[in-house]
Amino acid sequence: MECCKIENKCLLTALGITVLAFLVAVFFSTVIDIKDKLTETKNTITVSDTGTIYAKPDLAIASFSVVVESKTVAEAMSENTKKMNAVISFMKEQGVEDKDLKTTNFNISPRYEWYDSTQYYPSGRRVLAGYDVTQTLQVKIRDLEKVGSILEGGTSAGANEVSDLQFTIDNEDTLKTQARTEAINKAKAKAEELAKELGINLVRISNFSESGVLPYFYSMKEAAPAGMGGGETAASIQTGENKIEVTVNITYEIN
Repeated sequence: MECCKIENKCLLTALGITVLAFLVAVFFSTVIDIKDKLTETKNTITVSDTGTIYAKPDLAIASFSVVVESKTVAEAMSENTKKMNAVISFMKEQGVEDKDLKTTNFNISPRYEWYDSTQYYPSGRRVLAGYDVTQTLQVKIRDLEKVGSILEGGTSAGANEVSDLQFTIDNEDTLKTQARTEAINKAKAKAEELAKELGINLVRISNFSESGVLPYFYSMKEAAPAGMGGGETAASIQTGENKIEVTVNITYEIN
């Protein structure tokens, strides 16, 4: 019996030593792994530059709104629909395709008037006076020579608000690629110049990022061509040029 106790005690001791050795091995392995990761830190240098492309826009976008006030919703809806249909018909007559016509807003809201205090309403009262119906049509104009006449004709057809006139480029991907290439080449040249001046070597690119600047838009709020208090001729609209910018950041490992 005494012999068995001694054997069990030895077995437990050996097991304890084994577990302890395993834990010590794991600990040192973790420490070595952390040390290795710390020594993997590389010296780096980051350069940035911007590529800029100027191009004439080939697409105009404008919003035409019809706002109608009436005593009842039905009357306001009927009048608004009639005028907006006329605006849409005019756009199609000008060669604007269905894909370039989009309703972006439709709203019906009550309109109240405030009456001063009376014998029965000492604090005054708010009375429903009617309803406002607003419908907005976004129009893409691909023939820029027609922009002024379409603005004038849209208002003559029934739109009483014109806003958010923008000149943009329908497909900017090619121009963005050109701007990005320019930015990368300029950034690489800058990195090589810095490396020469600092007496370092560029090993490899370890990180890259880019950001773009939205093209400039010409905006017009509540324009007033003929029929809206403006002149009798179509508005003279200048498209100018759009600026497309891409900025890149390149990080190099150095030694």
